[in-house]
Amino acid sequence: MSHRPRIPAPGRRTVLRGSLLASAAAVVPPALTTAPAFALSGRPSASWGVQVGDVTSSSALVWVRSDRPARMVVETSATESFRRARRWHGPLIGALTDFTGTTPLYGLPAGEQVHYRVVLEDPHDPRRTGRPVHGTFRTAPATRRDGVRFLWSGDIAGQGWGINPDIGGYRVYDEMRRLDPDFFLCSGDNIYADGVLEPSVTLPDGRIWRNLTTPEKSKVAETLDEYRGNFRYNLLDDNVRAFNAQVPSIVQWDDHEVRNNWYPGQILDDARYTEKNVDLLAARSMRAFREYFPVPTLQGSPEDRRLHRVVRHGPLLDVFVLDMRSFRDANSPNRRPEDTTGILGAEQLRWLKRELSQSRAVWKVIAADMPLGLVVPDGATDFEAIAQGDPGAPLGRELQIAELLRHIKHQRITGTLWLTADVHYTSAQHYAPERAAFKDFAPFWEFVSGPLAAGGFPANALDGTFGPERVFVRAPDRANVSPMEQPQFFGEVDIDGGSGELTVRLRAQGGTVLFTKVLRPGRTGQ
Repeated sequence: MSHRPRIPAPGRRTVLRGSLLASAAAVVPPALTTAPAFALSGRPSASWGVQVGDVTSSSALVWVRSDRPARMVVETSATESFRRARRWHGPLIGALTDFTGTTPLYGLPAGEQVHYRVVLEDPHDPRRTGRPVHGTFRTAPATRRDGVRFLWSGDIAGQGWGINPDIGGYRVYDEMRRLDPDFFLCSGDNIYADGVLEPSVTLPDGRIWRNLTTPEKSKVAETLDEYRGNFRYNLLDDNVRAFNAQVPSIVQWDDHEVRNNWYPGQILDDARYTEKNVDLLAARSMRAFREYFPVPTLQGSPEDRRLHRVVRHGPLLDVFVLDMRSFRDANSPNRRPEDTTGILGAEQLRWLKRELSQSRAVWKVIAADMPLGLVVPDGATDFEAIAQGDPGAPLGRELQIAELLRHIKHQRITGTLWLTADVHYTSAQHYAPERAAFKDFAPFWEFVSGPLAAGGFPANALDGTFGPERVFVRAPDRANVSPMEQPQFFGEVDIDGGSGELTVRLRAQGGTVLFTKVLRPGRTGQ
C-alpha cells in the first residue's frame, strides 16, 4: 500500500448535501428525464449531482447540470466549513448544452483535499440561488512520497441490465467509493446507446430482474436528445452520484457510446435505425458525451477537440488515454500486410510515441478501450479489436501495435502497462517476445476488468502474435450473465510512494481480491 496517509473520506452528509434525487422507482417520471422547461418557479436546482474530471496537481474541471437556465458558480476551500473560500465564476448554462456546464479550476494546491460546492444563480437575479451541491477531491501529489491509488473498469448498463431498484441500483459504485481512490479511470462503454432496457427480464433461475426505465432507454439512440438521455440515465442512480461527488474521473469512450462495433464511415444495415449514417450518429453522441463528462480536451474549439490525451498525476504516474474508436479503419478480416490507419490512426500513433518518449513519470499507464491480444470478432469474418486469431507475424491493426512496442523498447521507455475493459470479465495477460511471433519488444502486462453494470461473458481466445500468456482469468461459462448471478469486476492500482512499486489488484464486487501482481519500477521482463 502507499506510504501516503489516506485522507479520511468526507462525511456522507457533506458529500451528498443537496445532490441526491429521490430514491429510484421502477419507472422514472418524465419530469426527471426530459429537458428542463423554461417556465419553472423557484430557484435553480442541480439534482443530477456534480463531477470532477482529469485532476492534476494544480487543476480540475467541475461539472453540473441545472434544471433551467442558470449561472454556474464554484467555491473551493481547504475545509468543509468553506472558510476563506475561493470563488470561480463559470458559464451561463442553457439549452444549447442540455443545461450542463463545466468550470475549470486552476492554481490548486498539490496533494491536498479540495472541498467544493456548486451554486446555480438565476441569470436575471444573482440573489436567487439554488441549494449548493457539494463534492470533494484530492489533487495529484507534487512529490513521490505521497503515492497514488486509483480504480478502473467500464461497461455500464449493458445487455439489458440497467438500474435495478430491487438490489439497490449500482451498488458496486458504493463499494468503489468506500475504497477512497484518488481517481477512477472509466475504460469506455459508459453507456449502451444501442441497448434497450425492458421493464423486467426473467433470469434462467426464474427470478425477475426489474429495470428502472426512461423513454430514451426504450429504443436505440439516434437523435441528440436520445443520446443525452442515455448519458443522463446512469445519473439517476444514488450510488453513481455519491461516487461522482467524491471520486474524480478520467473518461474515455468505446463503441456503445454510439452503437455496437461502430467505425468511421460505416453505413448501417440494422432495421432498428432510421438513421443509417454512423458518422452522424457518432457526432451526436460525441456532443452529448462532451456535455455530460468533464473532459478538458473537449472544451476548446471544434477542430482542437479530441479524446486522446495525457493526464499527469504527479511524478509517479502519467495516464495515456487512447481513443481506439474515432480514427480506426473499417472492421475487416484484419489481415492486410500494410495498414497505416490501424486502430489509432497515424496522427494518434505519432502523438503516443512522442508523449511516451517525453514522459518522466515512473509509471506510464496506457489506458486502452480495447484489449491487445484478445480476439474480439465482429460477425463471422471480421474483427473488432486488434487481434484476429492469426498467431503469426503482425497483420492489419497489429502492425501499429508492433510499431509502438518496438518504439517503447528501442527508446528504453520503462514502466508501461496496459489497462482495459470491454470484454466483460477480468484477467491478467503477460506479453513476452520469447512466446511471440513478433519479437522486437520488451515484456509488459495487460490487465482487464469489467463490467460494472452489464452482462458477463466467457473469456476470449488469445492471439499469439505478441506472445500473451493468460496468468489469471475470472469469467462466466455462458454469455450475458446478469449482475444478479455473478459479481461485477473492477481493478485497483496502488503505487507506493517509498519504493515506487506498483500493485495491481483485480477485484470482484463484495470485497474479494481475485488476483494481485506487484511490479517494480524501472524494470522490464516482469
